[in-house]
Amino acid sequence: MPRAAPSRAPATPAADGADGHSSRSGSAGLLEPPRGAGRAAGPVLGVPDSKSALKREALEAQRLGAALAQLSAERLAALDLAPELQAALLELRSTRSHEGRRRQLQYVGKLMRRTDCAPLREALAQSQLGSARDALALHEAERWREELARDDAALTRWLAEHPHSDAQRLRSLVRAARADAALPPAQRHGRAWRDLFRYLRPHLDAPAHSDG
Repeated sequence: MPRAAPSRAPATPAADGADGHSSRSGSAGLLEPPRGAGRAAGPVLGVPDSKSALKREALEAQRLGAALAQLSAERLAALDLAPELQAALLELRSTRSHEGRRRQLQYVGKLMRRTDCAPLREALAQSQLGSARDALALHEAERWREELARDDAALTRWLAEHPHSDAQRLRSLVRAARADAALPPAQRHGRAWRDLFRYLRPHLDAPAHSDG
């Protein structure tokens, strides 16, 4: 005699919600947010990446430290630096190996980030401006020396531009430089040329009305 199939309880339909849609218990009926939702895809527009900003600051501090290390010990002392930073800059200047300089420069940059760099940048700019002026005055003195030794009209031009110069002394220096230049190369000692340069150089640092 065949067995009767087991009876099954009829499925109970889900109760409709107030909006007419069927509601289900649990999380199966909830819409899941797309993957990655709520996570930042990258840096927010207008907000700098903190790591990049810190790296730029570190590199800028190292560049400033390297430039300061090129100053003379006297100028460094005039900057009123912390003793630790001043010693580190002097050590950087005396370090020759590439790896040693790299490590020392990182250390200098670390110290620089603890320092108010604004007055240091200003002092460095003034120093660089002074160096540029010194170089210009040097070239001008050399140019004038060549012209004075070669051309009588150059003396007239110099006295017109620097009316308070000692004309008698300048003429004497020019004559000596010309006499030295007329000698065979083996007999030239160069002292007259140096004396003429030493006379011209200070006059090119000061305004024309203060020549003496």
